[in-house]
Amino acid sequence: MEKFNDIINSNQLTLVDFFATWCGPCKQMHPVLEQLKADLGDNIRIIKVDVDKNGSLAAAYRIQSVPTFMLFRAGEILWRQSGAMNLADLKNLLASHT
Repeated sequence: MEKFNDIINSNQLTLVDFFATWCGPCKQMHPVLEQLKADLGDNIRIIKVDVDKNGSLAAAYRIQSVPTFMLFRAGEILWRQSGAMNLADLKNLLASHT
């Protein structure tokens, strides 16, 4: 897998899901994110970052609760939110950034 900074610095819209394997709402988001990717295809890149395995990265972005979602393009944070979301809300959010 490419390095995290290479991914978020690309011009492709990238949704980062900071999650933990023990987190119930994180597990709830998995099928939502799969459907989002199926619906949007190459218009978005979705990456998942396990905060327990990537503690320094989580600390760098001050992740204090999971799931936390961050939207990047060209290294810029376009949006950030903690907590589970539904598919419609995610699609509306992404539509406003395309």
